[in-house]
Amino acid sequence: MRSWSLTSLIRRLGRQGGLSMLLGIGLMVGMSVPASGQDVGTGAFSRLGFGARGMALGNALVADPSADVSPHYNPALLPSASGQRVSASAALLSFDRELQFLEFTAPLGPTAGIGLSLTHAGVNDIDGRNADGVRTETLSTDEFALSLAFGNRFADWLAVGTTLTLYQSDLLPEVDPVRGFGVDLGVRVQPTGRLSLAATVKDLLAKYEWDAAPAGGGSHTDRFPVRVQVGGSYSLLDERLQFLAEMESRYTTRDRRDPQTLVTSGGPRAQTRTESFLLHDLRARVGVAYRPLKVLRLRAGVDRLGVDDTSGLRPSAGFGVRQSIGDLDLRVSYAATLEPYVRTVMNTGTVELFL
Repeated sequence: MRSWSLTSLIRRLGRQGGLSMLLGIGLMVGMSVPASGQDVGTGAFSRLGFGARGMALGNALVADPSADVSPHYNPALLPSASGQRVSASAALLSFDRELQFLEFTAPLGPTAGIGLSLTHAGVNDIDGRNADGVRTETLSTDEFALSLAFGNRFADWLAVGTTLTLYQSDLLPEVDPVRGFGVDLGVRVQPTGRLSLAATVKDLLAKYEWDAAPAGGGSHTDRFPVRVQVGGSYSLLDERLQFLAEMESRYTTRDRRDPQTLVTSGGPRAQTRTESFLLHDLRARVGVAYRPLKVLRLRAGVDRLGVDDTSGLRPSAGFGVRQSIGDLDLRVSYAATLEPYVRTVMNTGTVELFL
């Protein structure tokens, strides 16, 4: 077990809900949230990707025409499901973080598909200490995303889909877990056999409403960023070589709290003025897959293009092997992802069973 200050704890949480943890602690002790914590984002764990295949391809799968792609990237891809599929993934991360995925997808009739997935992220062995630096207890965090997705193909070249997601964040022992509900919308068009285009809008309506009164804090609404993604995929060499790319426009609503002192007839009175503002940023992702053998696919990608400088990039590489063992049709995938800034490697493995 390691000891961490508040600052190091926030860095440690990174993109697995660092802002939410910061807000929770801030509400608990009654302080305002420093601006430096704003860039980690609410519900960041749900934006790391889904499974080894997607992470190896830089998460640029919004327009992936391949069969059996996770609806996490676009619910409009579900009609491409070849059959019932169960997948389980786990990632090994530094700083006592953990990340797991479970998913089930299946075709529904001749033109539709359905998917159910669960994502869990957490941090263990957090050394809690009071203001005097005395150890108090061992803390941990847990966040979940339970998603139900549906997609339908209305024509050979057009498919649409939607995903409903229930989020839960459990950060502080004294505060009840908070829940939020988000909606994703997706569309995919196939102009030619080689070219696929798609767009999604993600995390509409999603937010956490914190009530930290049991811990001596206040209340706060923490909204998820709304993401608009547009991308494409192009295949060559009889679909043995595939290029993927997408752009994401991200809109994040934040609150700025400004303490003020008003002079009234009864004397000076302190109040806090809250002002909402909208942040916007652009980022891109690219991926490439090559199939040198029938059972083997090599993958590589880069996520977070355009975010800060090269230290903010998230490059990745991996492979997938699909092989039948007796009556079992299996696909095993691996991805190594270089995390931004801290430059530690996240190792992700996925096992998929085709029923």
